[in-house]
Amino acid sequence: MPEIVASAMILLLIIAAYWSLAVLPRQQAFKKHQRYIRQLRLGDEVVTYGGLIGTLTQLEPDKGEAVIRLAENVEVRIITAAITQPYNPQELAHNAQIAAPREVHQNEV
Repeated sequence: MPEIVASAMILLLIIAAYWSLAVLPRQQAFKKHQRYIRQLRLGDEVVTYGGLIGTLTQLEPDKGEAVIRLAENVEVRIITAAITQPYNPQELAHNAQIAAPREVHQNEV
């Protein structure tokens, strides 16, 4: 009987660990993204999962659709789930500098 209790406790600990490490963070990220989408306003500059940067011209949250302007006379209809973040040129430039490979000079090789 004690072996069954110990096995059940170990199983519960494994389930709790999985929940806290895998499921809970995904739920929190989803809720954060939903709050961001609800706060969007027309004219906001956004970045999509595909890396497109555009200005929000239409938003239909009940349909889950948005229209962004990429350039003059170029608008694209997307799903709101594809909008990842607000466009922040300084943050993107900083991230690009971090990710860029460092140049190797001839005398360093």
